[in-house]
Amino acid sequence: MGWGGAAGGSPFGGPGAGASSAAAGLPFAGIPEELAKKVEALLATEPDHPDDDIEFHQVPTAREREPFTLRSFIGAHRRSMVVAFALVVVETLAQQAGPLLTQIGIDKGIGDANVAVLLAVSAIYLVSIVITIFASYGRVAFTGRLGETLMFELRVRVFSHFQRLSLDFFTDEKAGRLMTRMTSDIDALTTLFQDGLVNLAVQGLTLIVIAGVLFWMSPTLAFIMILVVVPLMVAMTLWFRSASDRGYLVVRDRIAEVLSDLQESLSGIRIITAHNRRAHNVIHHDNVVGAHKDANLYTSRVGAIYGPGTEFVGVIGQALILLIGGQMVLNGSLSLGELTAFVLYLTAFFAPIQQLVQLYNTYQQGQSAVTKLRDLLATEPSVAEAPDAVELPPITGSVDLDDVTFGYSPEVVVLHDVDLHIAAGETFALVGPTGAGKSTIAKLVTRFYDPLSGTVRIDGHDLRSVTFHSLRRQLGVVPQEPFLFAGTIRDNIAFARPEASDDEVLEACTAVGIDDLVARLPDGIHSVVHERGSSLSSGERQLLALARAFLARPRVLVLDEATSNLDLRSEAKIERALDVLLDGRTAIIIAHRLATAMRADRIAVVDRGGIVELGTHDELVALGGQYGEMYATWVQHTEGAE
Repeated sequence: MGWGGAAGGSPFGGPGAGASSAAAGLPFAGIPEELAKKVEALLATEPDHPDDDIEFHQVPTAREREPFTLRSFIGAHRRSMVVAFALVVVETLAQQAGPLLTQIGIDKGIGDANVAVLLAVSAIYLVSIVITIFASYGRVAFTGRLGETLMFELRVRVFSHFQRLSLDFFTDEKAGRLMTRMTSDIDALTTLFQDGLVNLAVQGLTLIVIAGVLFWMSPTLAFIMILVVVPLMVAMTLWFRSASDRGYLVVRDRIAEVLSDLQESLSGIRIITAHNRRAHNVIHHDNVVGAHKDANLYTSRVGAIYGPGTEFVGVIGQALILLIGGQMVLNGSLSLGELTAFVLYLTAFFAPIQQLVQLYNTYQQGQSAVTKLRDLLATEPSVAEAPDAVELPPITGSVDLDDVTFGYSPEVVVLHDVDLHIAAGETFALVGPTGAGKSTIAKLVTRFYDPLSGTVRIDGHDLRSVTFHSLRRQLGVVPQEPFLFAGTIRDNIAFARPEASDDEVLEACTAVGIDDLVARLPDGIHSVVHERGSSLSSGERQLLALARAFLARPRVLVLDEATSNLDLRSEAKIERALDVLLDGRTAIIIAHRLATAMRADRIAVVDRGGIVELGTHDELVALGGQYGEMYATWVQHTEGAE
């Protein structure tokens, strides 16, 4: 692994340092110099945003425990909904004044040759249009803000729920499917609220108002309409509801599969390219997208039948009303103005029905999203903080596993009746074959999982009885494949202690031996790393992860072979740094290299679901058991390499 100069190249860059990075042969990770001033000018115009007033609770609140439904989703904003409904009422009444004014104009104005009535009706008509415009504007603006507020709260709630869930949930679920919950499902709810529920209120109230006016104007024609048109509409709507219910649930599942396959393909692009699987992946994605297309085509066919069908029923109703109403005008039981207004209202009566057809599609998509989100939010973490959990006091680092049995599923047990004591300040190594349970023991100590039976204790405290915050702030984990977040070097190193000063961050860099690397960068610790640190070598990512652990200063540190991705020179540097880091702290090292295990105070050989050997390096070599065989093989390979 190269550490500097033209050969090694550092993968960092910062704002305003694009040209410098390019000149040094570094990957671009910042803003080009020619754009830096424009960016600064744009940022200067940004308004000040107050700090978000959001609290995260490890234990969900009573409201968060309620089943997620549309009613509970909107119920917290009842007053705002009342205001929105009032605007809908004003808009609807003003909008439906036209046909009634037309009747008055025909019967009282044209029929009686009264110009004053025509002028008055025209003026009132104009006023009603102005009221409709302003009421519609107010309703759209108000409900738009309310809708965005609701979606903001929901996104935070779903994200917070993700933070509470345990590791096994994310192991079992595909990342793409979870992304669907936060993207297309919430987007469907946004559409449902802003374009669905509000318009449902507008169109529903329009139907009620028009129906009332029709019965007031001519009960005979109104009853004919209800007896002929409404039964056909109801029958078609019941069929459409049943068919679309099935269709939209399938659509939600298929879009989740599309996003899941896309996410997996993007994450594994290197392996796909290396094994020449691009054509195969395109074919597979074609099948996944094809299933999504088929689901959408089904819902489109259902809508294509229902929409024209209701239009046909509406045309039949209008023809029947004109025929019977015309006869009533001829025999004098109905005026021409009343028939005109009735037909206009009848047309307006069918228009909301057509809108409701489209809104029902939106409602079905939103309801499918509600079902998916309700299932997600009802998922309980397998490792939960007890309601009466107490704060874990400052620990010395004594770790005990008492008769611990654990399996990732009840059917497959990984550890059987394990008893283990790790003294405070001890460096303890776990060795053994792959899949023996070494990492599982570390996950139990950090309470990523809870044992099926038995107890894990730190300083005598059962981990299930203490709060996550008080536990995790005293534990540190350096995985074999460290994760870096998009941001600066400082952000990543100070991840566990964001309040740390720059001097403390630089001290951590010096401790792990990357201070010279940081010093060569244009913006030092404020240089930007690529997303997930993808432009870094695995060794460089590991060094930053170790610096993160240095800065956190945990009392118990778990190292999952933290030096496995380093070359010999870097490994020697890290081992010297580890001597400083581990001094006075309890360290649990999952060792794949015996050179690492040999530095531990004690070593446990994990195999067949338990600890088969335990002792110092010299004791285990003298024992001549499984560790002795491993050591002899390692010595033979080392001498052969030399």
